[in-house]
Amino acid sequence: MTNSTSANSRLPVLLQWTAAGRALVFCLAASSTWCLLAEMYNLVDMRTFFYSILLPSTVALYGIAFLDNFRGDGRLWRAVILGTLAGLFGAAAYDIFRLPFVYSDAWGLGRIGIPQMPLFKVLPRFGALILGGPIEQPSYSLAAQLLGWAYHFSNGATFGVMFAAIYSGSQEAIRPTSQSSGYGLAWKPIAFATLMAVGIELCLLASPYASFFGIPLTTKFVVVTMLAHIVFGLGMGAYFAWHATKWRLPTPATAAPSRSTSRNRGARSSRSERHVRQRR
Repeated sequence: MTNSTSANSRLPVLLQWTAAGRALVFCLAASSTWCLLAEMYNLVDMRTFFYSILLPSTVALYGIAFLDNFRGDGRLWRAVILGTLAGLFGAAAYDIFRLPFVYSDAWGLGRIGIPQMPLFKVLPRFGALILGGPIEQPSYSLAAQLLGWAYHFSNGATFGVMFAAIYSGSQEAIRPTSQSSGYGLAWKPIAFATLMAVGIELCLLASPYASFFGIPLTTKFVVVTMLAHIVFGLGMGAYFAWHATKWRLPTPATAAPSRSTSRNRGARSSRSERHVRQRR
């Protein structure tokens, strides 16, 4: 961020789109993922983490974004909203890719080689854990189902915000220039988002996720979930790249030249004029 951009904001540096501000945004967004990790590693139960950390962090994240929109230069707001929408778009693409595997038997897709896989089985379990109930139940309440899906999309949205915070070091997306306004550099956020999505899947595979939810860690499961995360990354990166070049911010006003600078310029101009007259 340039000095002129910072000067246009009336907010503390921590609440702007600076390195410190991006770190704060990343940590607040990451609380969604940490909620499940804390449960899986027996650090804090998911219900306690959800109400004491995740909800306050989410309110703080979007509260800071709205504050920047009204009192700052708008860059943090823009990145958080772009990241949120990109993450939701990627999560939707992720789930659409998984639908044929979830409903393979019902749709008769087994005859073309698509196996039946319970890829959505964890979602009501998310909700049950947040509600403080047992992870395994004969049937799950509507509240558990809805809360589980909401948490699932919360992860998608916050992964998008985390991506924006990490990727913003490259100014093509966060602060587009004339050189990056076309399609020439669109592959960069897409590639970066896909790499991030693959990293997320590798971390899940290395975590107790599969055993915690009673999912057999087979080659078929690994291949399908890895492909699904690649689709997530492609969708998130493509949405981010497309809309980052469409949603521009005004160019920050540059500071007016100081009086001493103006006097120096005037003196140089006068000397140049005298030199020209002498030559004539």
